[in-house]
Amino acid sequence: MTNRAALVTGGSRGIGASIAEALAKDGFDVALTYARNAEAAEATAATVRAHGRKALTIQADGTTIEGNQAGIAATVKEFGRIDTLVCNAGLYPYGPIDEMSVAQIEEVLNLNLRAVMVETMEAAKHMKDGGRLIFIGSAFGARAPFPGISLYAATKAALRGFAKGVARDLGPKGITANVVEPGPIDTDLNPATGDSAKLISSFVATGAYGTVQDIASMVSFLASPQAGYITGAALPVDGGLEA
Repeated sequence: MTNRAALVTGGSRGIGASIAEALAKDGFDVALTYARNAEAAEATAATVRAHGRKALTIQADGTTIEGNQAGIAATVKEFGRIDTLVCNAGLYPYGPIDEMSVAQIEEVLNLNLRAVMVETMEAAKHMKDGGRLIFIGSAFGARAPFPGISLYAATKAALRGFAKGVARDLGPKGITANVVEPGPIDTDLNPATGDSAKLISSFVATGAYGTVQDIASMVSFLASPQAGYITGAALPVDGGLEA
């Protein structure tokens, strides 16, 4: 896969950073978007370059249409192509629905769902046979095991339907679209030693958190030629949370 180019949104840390590194190991040049933390984004870019690949960091507000378009445009301008798009940027509003605000609804819809739609629309214009669209969903899109995640679960469930439709739209062009659905993953924002970790782990068949490498490995496979016959699928990497 030498000289292929990928864009990972929200790629400065956590799952996104791990995905960026995995794709670099696979031979992709990697662009990544970030909202605020330029230092973390540059650290991820340095990791990509350490694997002998080109890296590009793009500051973009993923809650805006302009920010979504900018990520695609900058990637194509820098690398001349885009072969894989990984929509990883997301927001996790927490609280019962009767305590949510319209502003919170708009924000989570814009980042978790509309951004994926806009980025897919723009990226698909530049993709050829073998293109890969990979959306990072959540096991909570299939199962809401505790209160307070209705908005988040709704946006992640919507990615399933979107991927199915996109798979039909772009299948004749040899472009696949799939959702990866992580369970609880050990990151700085959701540590396996956090206050709620014991409760969350109790819903998982293995009783344990996963790692960022677990998700990156699935994305790496879906971005590979070996996954060309997989499209329109929602693939849980969740330790059995959806079981």
